[in-house]
Amino acid sequence: MQLLPAPVRRFAAWCVVILLASGVVYVAIRLCVEFRTAVTPALLALLGTALLRPLHRRLVKAHVQRSLAAGLTCVAVVAVVGGAVYIVVSALIETGDQIVASLRNAARDIADHFGAAGTSLDDLASNARELLGKFGGTAASGVVTGISVVGEMLAMAVLALLLVFFFLRDSDRAVGTVRALAPRTGADMAEAMARRAFGAVEGFMRGTTLIALIDAVCITVGLLVLRVPGAVGLGALVFVGAYIPYLGAFISGAVAVLVALADRGFAIALWALGVVLAVQVLEGHVLQPMIQSRTVQMHPAVVLLALTAGASVAGILGMLLAVPLTAAAFGIVHELQGRYAGSKSPSGAPPRPASGSGSGSVDS
Repeated sequence: MQLLPAPVRRFAAWCVVILLASGVVYVAIRLCVEFRTAVTPALLALLGTALLRPLHRRLVKAHVQRSLAAGLTCVAVVAVVGGAVYIVVSALIETGDQIVASLRNAARDIADHFGAAGTSLDDLASNARELLGKFGGTAASGVVTGISVVGEMLAMAVLALLLVFFFLRDSDRAVGTVRALAPRTGADMAEAMARRAFGAVEGFMRGTTLIALIDAVCITVGLLVLRVPGAVGLGALVFVGAYIPYLGAFISGAVAVLVALADRGFAIALWALGVVLAVQVLEGHVLQPMIQSRTVQMHPAVVLLALTAGASVAGILGMLLAVPLTAAAFGIVHELQGRYAGSKSPSGAPPRPASGSGSGSVDS
């Protein structure tokens, strides 16, 4: 090995490190996929805990017992989420036919203007009927599979809610648990990284929820002013899609514009497009810097790569979890960079303090 030049030896060492790290990450991902029924509720519970911890902390400061405060927080979440789901489902049921009809008319107009020769909606309908007749024998098994999937989702939701209760109730023991699991010499580093990662996820969840609410309200008001059918349902779609950065906003905005095009004409569709673009500009240049200025800022290319990787691993659920998990990873990397830079500071200069010890992290 000494016969090789020093740059080649360093390159070989880095290759070994990268291969080992990639192998560990791959094994970890495969294990998470295999045990997804347990890993998914735990990750969702961590996101819920990051979002709800300020409410629980206020109740505890008001001298409410920790278990009771955690229970009240979970009850409030069930009430708010249940009410929101009821409102959204009611709006979609009332306006769903209008939205579907508008999208069908938009598809017919696009097919009339840009469809290839010999390709019409009637041909597509006949081909669809042939496919349904060919694969109709699997309908019963598909229904059974769908029922099992719904049951699995409900079970994971209940488990995630129970985990949120326990995570909130025992959050004061989190730091002690992290320090107990870490080696004695690296306890401070492990605590700082845990605080930084949780703070990044907490800021991301709170900021994204507030931004999604503002986007949904603005777009709903704009569509109501333009008298676009299904404005409330489209606003609910915008709110849900905001948790998937870039892609969710693009899909929900495109649906709103297509509905406006099919029902109100080209001019109203242009106005709807202007409303969507104005809200996106407001989000990108005002809301994101103001609301999420204290969280880990990621380049759009990193976000898109994270979304793609999450979708390839776990579909839509992976897309929802990819960005907050990437934010936590970036928080850990920034903490390590800060500590490394502090340790390399010149003599006489004070070391850089750990940035993960702020109040927006795990309870101490």
